[in-house]
Order: sequence, then structure tokens, then C-alpha cells
Amino acid sequence: MTKHNYKDAIEIAKNIYWVGMYLQDDPFQCHPYFIENGNESILVDPGSMLEFEETVRKVKSIADISSIKYIILHHQDPDLAAAVPEIEKLIDRDDLLIVTHSRTALLIKHYLVSSDYYEIDKNENRLITLSGFTLEFYTTPYCHAPGAFVSYEPETKTLFSGDIFGGIEKSWEFYADETYFAKAKQFHQEYMPSKDIFNFALQKIEKLDLELIAPQHGSIIKKQYIKKLIEDMKNLECGIYIDANYNQELLDTINELKEKKETIKERDRQLFEQSKRAEMGEMIGNIAHQWRQPLAIISTILAILKEKNSAKVLKNGEIEQKIETMEEKVEYMSDTIEDFMNYYKPNKDRSIFNINEALQRALKITNYTPLNHQIKVKTTIDEELGTKGHINEFVQVIVSILSNIYDIKNIRSLPFVNVDIKMQREGLDAVVTISDDAGGIEADILPKIFNPYFTTKHQSLGTGLGLHIAKTIIENNMNGSLSVKNNQKGATFIIRMKNEN
Repeated sequence: MTKHNYKDAIEIAKNIYWVGMYLQDDPFQCHPYFIENGNESILVDPGSMLEFEETVRKVKSIADISSIKYIILHHQDPDLAAAVPEIEKLIDRDDLLIVTHSRTALLIKHYLVSSDYYEIDKNENRLITLSGFTLEFYTTPYCHAPGAFVSYEPETKTLFSGDIFGGIEKSWEFYADETYFAKAKQFHQEYMPSKDIFNFALQKIEKLDLELIAPQHGSIIKKQYIKKLIEDMKNLECGIYIDANYNQELLDTINELKEKKETIKERDRQLFEQSKRAEMGEMIGNIAHQWRQPLAIISTILAILKEKNSAKVLKNGEIEQKIETMEEKVEYMSDTIEDFMNYYKPNKDRSIFNINEALQRALKITNYTPLNHQIKVKTTIDEELGTKGHINEFVQVIVSILSNIYDIKNIRSLPFVNVDIKMQREGLDAVVTISDDAGGIEADILPKIFNPYFTTKHQSLGTGLGLHIAKTIIENNMNGSLSVKNNQKGATFIIRMKNEN
């Protein structure tokens, strides 16, 4: 290992000098650097008052102290920045600039620094002097300060790395060798907050073409050791992760989150199974409701025909007329079955469908027609609106909302309810609103209405899953939103989806 005279400034690259002070038996060596650039010279991390006189002496051995126009501060700690006010007095330039990050500038002012700031994050992370000399800056947040950064000089390919690549060395050497990682390991374990944060900085640095790394502490690193050192650093556990208790707590938290995720998935699976069973019961009940009237008519016609036939009073053409009526009722019943089969048929191929077509299916299933005197429906339709999803699932959403309105009507013993359904475009969205005048939803119930198993109905009338499943379909399966609010006379459900037409 080459021995150096630490009483002199040491040139480490063209026009770049180490101007620090060697402290005997001190494992925490601090290193300021001087970049000679005529009347726009640069002092990098000048240090504390411990090194002040020695640093100034070495700078003066290279150039006049007043040639310094820029002082770079990679962070705000006193071992790096405390000497700045005294150095400012010696430089005595009105155009002297402190080059640092805006987060760091807020703290450095407490040293009573009087110069103006050149904040790198407000200057495209670059400094170009009048002579054309260039420095590039790369932010390395929380390594180890919020505003930390490194400085890269592209001509000599030198990186001034601040705290990164620093080392704690009892037997300090000016230049690092192949054993340097062991010396740098402890420093980084204690000063870098976490492996993830440290790796974020290292990934930026390893993309640079580097000949030399000049850290604030430890040894200067030449090219042949840089790649291996970065790889070793990337695998280093540091900060809170070296605490065994924290590591165990972290693993326990991760396992707990996994268990909760599985529990939620199982709960959702059970909810959908229960929903399907509830749907089957609702389907059978709805079919029975739809069939009751036509079956009664057919039964009445058959009884009349049988009695007239026995009395031999059937008129010409009466049988054909009655058969035609019965055929109409049978066809209606067959169509009802078809509607419900389409409604419940599993179909997982997401496709663009017409929203009005889905609405008409839902109205037919619920028997909300102009002839229904209990639910009076008014629609304002945009027949061109379309969205992407499963049409049968969307029909289920509308049926759930309309069924909820019908149940409220019965619970409150209302003679009839007016329902106003509107479909309209809002920007890129298709919006469906379903409003009623059934008195609205109580304030304490409103936030819970989409919760699973929440119901105000008797157990025989509902499971509390209908509106929860409706919200899940719209928001999880169709990337839309389903919400509800009270209007002046009742409640308004709002379905918002992307318009695909």
C-alpha cells in the first residue's frame, strides 16, 4: 500500500484534491475535497472545526481561498458542515453559493450560514460553471438524511458519495483494498435506515461510469473494487432490519397479513355462495310470482271449458279462442323461464353490452312495467350508452336495487312508490341513477347499507347480501362505483361506469 504524506493536499484525480486531516487512531476519518476550477473552484463537504485550519491550509497550497465560488454540502451533519461560517469569512465573496438540496438548506441555516443557496432539486440536479465545468447530482434520500445526494464529475468519472461507501477503520488506509467491505459494513448497518432505501440509492450509482469514489468517511475506492463493493452493499441488511426483534415482528406482521388475506378471500367465497343460494330462492319465488296469475287464468279457462262441455253449451269457435288465450299465457310463462335462465346463467367473458338492454331485462324480471300499479317507473334513456362487464351481473345489480325499493314499500305499507331511472353521459362515464320517493334511508343506516349481512328486513325477507354483492359487482368486476344518498323524498342509487360507446 502506497504511503501518503497526509500533511499535504493529495491529488486523487485531475484537478481534484483531498484536503482533509488525518486524525491519529480515529476510526471516523472525515474527508473534504477541493476541485480546482479557476475563479469558480469548488469545496466539497468542508467538515467541522476540528479540521478547519488544516483544510484551509491545504486549499491555500493549491489556490487562493477566494477562488472558491461553490461549497457542496451533501447533508447537514456537523462533521460535514460546521466549519462553513468560518470558511465563508475567509472566502469573502458576495457570489459564494452553498450547493445542497432544498430539504438540507432548511437545516444548514442554523449554523448561521450567510451565503445564498444553489438548491440542486430546483436546478435540474446539475451545476455548470461559466467555464463549462459540470457536476451532476443524484438524490439518495434517507441515506442517511432526507435531502442526501451524491455528486458526479463526468470528465474524471469521480463520485463524491457523501456518507455512502463510508467506512469505520481502526487501521485507516487512504485507498481501499479488496477487504474494504468489512470496514464499511458496520458504518452502513448503523447509518443507512433500511436495505430497501439503501438499494434505491445504489441502483442509481451502479448505472454511472465510475473510475473513483470519494466518500466523506473511510477510504477512497478505485475502479477495480467498485463493482464488487456495490454488489456486497446491495445484500447488506442495515438500519432497523439488523434488530432481531424487529425482524421477527416484521415476519409476524407479514404472516398475519397473509392470514387476513386468506380469511377475506374465504369470507368472500362464502358470501358469494350464500348469495347464489339466496338468488336461487329469489329466482324460484320470482318465477312463482310471475306464474301465479297466468296459471290462475289457465285453470279458470279449463274449469269453464270443462263445465260448458258437460252442459253442452260451448259455442262455435269458443274452444279455439280459449286455447289461444292459454297458449299466450304458456308462452309468457316460457319467456319468464328464459329470462331467469339468462339472468342467472354464469358468463365470465367480459364484453361491451348495452346498458338500456340490461335495464329492460331487469324491469321485466321484477315486473316493473307500466301496468304495475304498486311500482310506477319513469325512465329517461340514452340507448347508445354501453359499458364493459357481464350483462347478467349488471342485471342482478339493478334487480337488487329495485327489489330493495319494493321491500321498503312493503315494510312502510306504502300504497305505491314512484321510481325514476335515468341514464346519462358525464364526461367519459355512463351514469345510471335510480331514485324513489319511499321516504329515504335513516342517517344511522345509510353508511352500513352496503355492508355484508346488514339488513333491516325480517330474516324471511332478506339475507343482507343483495346490495353488498351489487357493490362488489360494480366496483370489483366492472371498475365502477355504486353509492347511495338521500334525496328530498327518498333515496337515490348512483352507478358510475366507463362509457364504452
